[in-house]
Amino acid sequence: MRLTEQVQKDMVDAMRKKEELRLSTLRMMKAALQNRQIEKRGALEEREELQVLSTMIKQRKDSIEQFEKGNRPELARKEADEITIIEGYMPKAVGEDEVVAAVRDTIAEMGTPTMKDMGAVMKNVMARFAGARVDGKLVSETVKKELAAK
Repeated sequence: MRLTEQVQKDMVDAMRKKEELRLSTLRMMKAALQNRQIEKRGALEEREELQVLSTMIKQRKDSIEQFEKGNRPELARKEADEITIIEGYMPKAVGEDEVVAAVRDTIAEMGTPTMKDMGAVMKNVMARFAGARVDGKLVSETVKKELAAK
C-alpha cells in the first residue's frame, strides 16, 4: 500500500477512535503529500513521499528548539508527539554506531582525506545510506570529528 493511501486509511481510523492529535497530524501529512503531488503534477514515488515526511520531521525539530527557547514546553511536547506519529510512517532510522562505522569505512577507502575533503566524504557516506533514514547533522558532526582526529 502506498504511503498516501496508508495515511488516508489511518485518518479514517483516527476519526473513528476520536484521536485528536493523531488525526490532526495525519491531516497535515496528507496535505503536505498532496501539495508535493500538485507541485510535481503527477504521482509521487516512495522516495519523494519519504522526503516530504523527513522535511516535516525537520520542521518540527526546529519548532521544538524555538518553543524551548521561548519557554513553551507544552507546545514543544505537542511537536515531539507529532514527530513520533510521523516517524511511524518512515523506515527505521540509522543508529549512531552505524553512522560512525560508515564514516570510518569511507575515510579508510578514500585514503587520507583532510578537512578540505569533508564534502566528498559526506557525499560518499550519504550514498551508503541511500534509501535509509539518516540524520545529516549527525553524519556531518561525525565526519568532522573523524577528520579532525586524523
